[in-house]
Amino acid sequence: MNRIIDEVEKDYLKENRPEFGIGDLVDVHVKIVEGEKERIQVFSGTVIARKGSGMRETFTVRRMVQGEGVERVFPVNASSVADVKVRRKADVRRSKLYFLRGRRGRAARLREQRGKAGAGGGEEV
Repeated sequence: MNRIIDEVEKDYLKENRPEFGIGDLVDVHVKIVEGEKERIQVFSGTVIARKGSGMRETFTVRRMVQGEGVERVFPVNASSVADVKVRRKADVRRSKLYFLRGRRGRAARLREQRGKAGAGGGEEV
C-alpha cells in the first residue's frame, strides 16, 4: 500500500527541495494571493521542527513579533512556498526545539555552526 502512495506522490514532489535543518535561521518566501494579484511575503525565523515525509513533510518556523512568539507551519512541497533561504546554520543536538517557546532574548540563542561546508561563510577544514 505504501509503495503505491509513494509512486503517486513522486510526480508531485518539488524538484529543487530546499536544504535546511533544525535550528537554522531561514527566510521563507510565501506566495500570497489577494484577488487577482499575487505577491511574495517573507517570514523569517528559526526552524524548530520538521515532521513527516514525502508529500506530507512540514516544518515549523518560530519568530518573535513585538514580544510575542509567532509560529507557522509550512509544507515543504507546497506551491505556496516559493523559496526557503538559509541565513544562518545552527549547531543543535535535538530534533525538536520546543524548549525555545519558554525562552526570551539571549536565552533563546543557538550556537552557530562553524567550519562546515555550506555553513554560510565558514571555510572548509
